Amino acid sequence: MNLPVILCIDDDPHVLRVILRDLKDKYRNEYRIIGTTSVKDAFVTLLDLRNKGEAVAMYVSDQRMPEMEGVAFLKQAIKFFPEAKKVLLTAYADKEVAIHAINELRLDYYLIKPWDPPAEKLYPVIDGLLEAWQLNYRPKFTGIKVIGFQYSRLSHEIKEFLSGNLVPYQWVDVQITENSEEILTLNKLELKDLPVIFFADGTLLIKPDIKQIAEKTGLSPELKNEVFDVVIVGAGPAGLAAGVYGASEGLNTLLIERHSPGGQAGTSSRIENYLGFPAGISGAELTTRALTQAKRLGVQFLSPAAVIKISNHQGYKKLMLADGRCINTRSIVLTTGVEYRKLEVNGIEDFTGAGIYYGSATTETMACKNKEVYIAGGGNSAGQAAMHLSKFASNVYVIIRRDTLVGTMSTYLIDQLQETTNIHLLGKTEVVEARGTDRLQELALFNWNTKQTSIHKAEALFIFIGAKPYTEWVGPEIIKDHKGFIATGPALGALNGFNECWKLRREPFVLETSCPGIFAAGDVRSGAMSRVASCVGEGSMAINLVHRYLAEVK
Repeated sequence: MNLPVILCIDDDPHVLRVILRDLKDKYRNEYRIIGTTSVKDAFVTLLDLRNKGEAVAMYVSDQRMPEMEGVAFLKQAIKFFPEAKKVLLTAYADKEVAIHAINELRLDYYLIKPWDPPAEKLYPVIDGLLEAWQLNYRPKFTGIKVIGFQYSRLSHEIKEFLSGNLVPYQWVDVQITENSEEILTLNKLELKDLPVIFFADGTLLIKPDIKQIAEKTGLSPELKNEVFDVVIVGAGPAGLAAGVYGASEGLNTLLIERHSPGGQAGTSSRIENYLGFPAGISGAELTTRALTQAKRLGVQFLSPAAVIKISNHQGYKKLMLADGRCINTRSIVLTTGVEYRKLEVNGIEDFTGAGIYYGSATTETMACKNKEVYIAGGGNSAGQAAMHLSKFASNVYVIIRRDTLVGTMSTYLIDQLQETTNIHLLGKTEVVEARGTDRLQELALFNWNTKQTSIHKAEALFIFIGAKPYTEWVGPEIIKDHKGFIATGPALGALNGFNECWKLRREPFVLETSCPGIFAAGDVRSGAMSRVASCVGEGSMAINLVHRYLAEVK
């Protein structure tokens, strides 16, 4: 946290040097004292300080300046930091002006030049004013700030990207956050420019895309190795585990993620059945620990970056990225996981990101406070989301097409839902339409028992209706099952096309695909168990098989 600022302005360089010297002699350890002879430069500095989230404790301004009189300057300056104390430097002839400013501007004090000795005529005054300022001073957040509309799809995408990549930020809803429009006015921005991201260095981006944010936050570093031993595609639990084991065992390892690390598990509000965490752990915390561990061991992490094609070239494998870059590697581990299935009913697409969200969308939790919230789906992810949201929402309604949750949700979660008074199960029910204006406002629900459709007030809908593997980009040389999951191991021999792809004498290793040296682990693999622990196990196992593969091709 930077020290609060005392800003001094005087067009006379000699006087400015004196006031800066005197103030620094006494206050340099508790305040940052800066000065300028230019009113224009002072306003530029104030805007920069405001955008960075820093604090100005005091203005010290000369009255007689050619660009602007001191009283007029202070009137403008307090728009940036209204709580700052205001001190006017005057000559004896300006005394009446200063007295008038006390009434008009609520000037805190005026000093008649010269103020020698400062121990008697300067410091007692400044001490009192700074003590008064400190009583109401609360340090502000100085990191990334995102200003936008709560029910904006782009705002939601930005928040999800930042939180998913473990980048701290402050969300400012322009419609409800006090004084939020002031910073727009000071930067000559309008509501149509939102969302806007302000960075800690004072710079800003207007309606940025994810690539711009990634570059600004340092999430897309230049790659250090021309050829990697192993490239892992996907940074869910399986990919993170593969990265940790690959780097720890001396492999040049690259981990590529198209959006944010953690996968679906990373969005979970509470994972309660993962070994070693008796009180449970949030998906975000588990992801943070795993990614930190991987980077500490030497994994290079590239995000956001989407792989669109894999090819073989003279014994090496090439990964083509969507941005045109090409990465060379000796082996590949595919851990791209699954993505939520879309709910194909009227209105869902219109309000996705504006009241309708796929997955937990923990960035929107606070927006659900005292609201009517619905969850579509009956799996563990839906149950965990319901428990988390019940702490904030007035009511949480879990919509399922079956009669009960038995068979689709773990018993411990079913028990928790039943014990939570503001969670309500809507069995034999499905969403048939979403309605609203600029955001979700109502849901039309059809009940299979009564054969009736009813309209319900709904301010948020979180969708968990199953998942499909993220494998559309994978070429035909990597065989998939009828559901699109990647087939691996000896079972490949029974599938069509295997003999055309596989030319080695040995059978594929247990996690190896139909393309030698390319492995699959975690939820994207056909037959995998969808549990965090099993994904972590497969990710680490894949690295053991990578070693075996690399040993035979040396």
